[in-house]
Amino acid sequence: MSAGGTRIGMSASATSHALRALETNLGVIVVDRHAKNFGLTDAGSRVLQHALDVFTSLKTIEQEGKAAAELKTGVLRIGSFGITSSVRILPTLMDRFRAQYPGIEICIVEDPDQGVEQALAEGRVDLGVVVLPKPQFDTILLAVDELVAVLPGSNPLARCERIELRDLIKYPFIMTQAGSQGLVRKLFDRCGLVPRITHELSQVWSILDFVGRGQGVSVVASLALPDGFPGVITRPILPRSQRRIGLACRDETRLALQGRAFWRMARSAVAARQLSGGN
Repeated sequence: MSAGGTRIGMSASATSHALRALETNLGVIVVDRHAKNFGLTDAGSRVLQHALDVFTSLKTIEQEGKAAAELKTGVLRIGSFGITSSVRILPTLMDRFRAQYPGIEICIVEDPDQGVEQALAEGRVDLGVVVLPKPQFDTILLAVDELVAVLPGSNPLARCERIELRDLIKYPFIMTQAGSQGLVRKLFDRCGLVPRITHELSQVWSILDFVGRGQGVSVVASLALPDGFPGVITRPILPRSQRRIGLACRDETRLALQGRAFWRMARSAVAARQLSGGN
């Protein structure tokens, strides 16, 4: 017994005391002190097996904790509001993150902008790509894009390099119900103009299809648009109206390890882009 205690760094008296305390708590004798050779009682043998299982579980827990601390495993949930964030912004950041932390699983959860905001507030996602400003969150500015006019190729305005907003109200207007709707409405309000809204659509592909079939014109954020769509052209608008897009979290100081790593990487990527002269 003394030799066993020494192997784990305990004195003989401390080992004896610990053993007596264990037997008192269990209510059974676990060591046969009268045997010729030191050994366990039948109850002690059964208890030992459970103790070994506990120590194995504790070691597994310790290993899992260390792996998470080293960002070898885990899940990072990111809210995204559609093409702008899921296709234009997040892929580059995700590729960079996966190169550094291949064991972290990234789960993208798409929702309209307000849905991403709610998911962040309720803790259902760790991070979210949102339209700024969002003063209730900590944010990092990721990109800035502009509202553009979306026209049928046959529309007379298609010959113009830039389109005055007041010229758009001459045609049936297709209003987006996606994340930039508030910005589009504010732009018309600021100019004292009222578009003749004939359709309200939430999907950018639906808007493009309606425009391509000559059902009207629209105003959409440029990053939300695909590279091309049959029968549709885009033109800058005057006056200009920009949309700021950012990465958001409830509190950057309380992010889990994987969220904190992505946050810092995104901030570093933005800083590097600014130093190189990018937008």
